[in-house]
Amino acid sequence: MQTLKELVEQLPPELHKEVIDFVKSLIERQTIKRKDKPRLHWRGALRELRDKYTSIELQHRILQWWGD
Repeated sequence: MQTLKELVEQLPPELHKEVIDFVKSLIERQTIKRKDKPRLHWRGALRELRDKYTSIELQHRILQWWGD
């Protein structure tokens, strides 16, 4: 079985950066999983609906939007 280094060396040099970026993203994803930290990238996404609906009304509205 070939090593990662051997495989990368077979690629043209202009693709080496893509491999490095991909490996870094894998490491970052693994680090996040290990920390079990909640990701809040969605935080604030429903801010404009805060004054229109209560939390219960919003739950019902979301179910309607999803088509359930």
